[in-house]
Amino acid sequence: MDSTYYIVRCDRSGVFAGNIKCRCGSEVMMTGVRCIWYWDGAASLLQLAKEGSKDPDACKFTVEVDELTVIDAIEIIPCSADAAKQIKEVKAWRRN
Repeated sequence: MDSTYYIVRCDRSGVFAGNIKCRCGSEVMMTGVRCIWYWDGAASLLQLAKEGSKDPDACKFTVEVDELTVIDAIEIIPCSADAAKQIKEVKAWRRN
């Protein structure tokens, strides 16, 4: 598609943030992908995509993987440049 950073919400597999390489129906191939496991400081994924998180230190985002294909995408939200930068900069959550 393009260089836009997206949040992709899936039916059962979770929520992911990254670039979209290609899409066919609900199957989306993404690159530079993180799982958005838990977020704080935004009321919804729409707000997270537009404004980022007001509390990024409380967010739980995974490490980034090079590529991922999800087969159950139900919502694809483009991120603003500021929100994309913030999502990318959140430290990868690891259990202590």
